[in-house]
Amino acid sequence: MGSVKKDEILVERKIQVTNKLGLHARPAAMLVQKASKFKSEIKLQKEDIEVNAKSILSVMMLAAEVGTFLIIKAEGEDQEEAVATIAKLFEEKFGEE
Repeated sequence: MGSVKKDEILVERKIQVTNKLGLHARPAAMLVQKASKFKSEIKLQKEDIEVNAKSILSVMMLAAEVGTFLIIKAEGEDQEEAVATIAKLFEEKFGEE
């Protein structure tokens, strides 16, 4: 078996939307702004829907209300930092509360 390069391993973390209004326009914009700073490909998954976390329209399409579980996925050279940064936004409820 050959060696696996670090950047070939997908990093993912399951989070829950906990801010009262869910992933509405302002938090979606914050998320896209943060995600766009990373070189890694970043995706958000809700059930069987997976979208590009760097696209405001895609993120809004998830219609993730409070209580929704999402999976943050990243693949690339800064994938671990990308997932941690996006997860922190959710943990801090996008500064809403």
